[in-house]
Amino acid sequence: MNFSFYVITSEALDFKRSHLDVVEAAIEGGATVIQFREKNKNTVELFKIARELHRRTRAANVPLIINDRLDIAQAVGAEGVHLGKEDMPVKVARRILGRSAIIGASCGNVKDALKAESDGADYIGVGPIFPTITKKNARKPIGIDGLIDIKNYVDIPVVAIGGISSDNIQSVMEAGADGVAIISAVAVAPDMKEESHVLFEKIKRSRRSNCESK
Repeated sequence: MNFSFYVITSEALDFKRSHLDVVEAAIEGGATVIQFREKNKNTVELFKIARELHRRTRAANVPLIINDRLDIAQAVGAEGVHLGKEDMPVKVARRILGRSAIIGASCGNVKDALKAESDGADYIGVGPIFPTITKKNARKPIGIDGLIDIKNYVDIPVVAIGGISSDNIQSVMEAGADGVAIISAVAVAPDMKEESHVLFEKIKRSRRSNCESK
């Protein structure tokens, strides 16, 4: 699976763009994975939005990952879920969703990364790499060195997250990340589609360069 350009959508940041606005632009710009992340709506609202998003992502053959909520993922037929440290354990999620579901886990250190891998996660979201405006009370950034350290210990795909933009995306990919997770760099851009395309092209060039250097 291609985790290289992983776009997370969230209205909680007050970017005055709907989840669907962000998803449409991201897909047109080259997104390879979409995550629906929303902490401030009730279950009915979440279901309606997720169902609409999945119609669009499925038509584009782009996997939809639901943040946290296994029930919503199951209800709309999403391809997977992403779990934080305070969410349902990966092992339990796997029992519920089955082998075919894509399950990701958030990790900020080697210990958590190794546990997520052993518990059956398909990929890990590692960060924050840089300071970020997206999450209140975010952990201290682990930096490029922290990313490299985790990457050296696990065999599953590593998706870097936190403060990643067109200015630093190349350094993240060169450090060995299998993909980058983007929120604000797309959502606050004047032209979300164009910014998505710029990010996607930089990712492609970095991946090509990494392959040639091996």
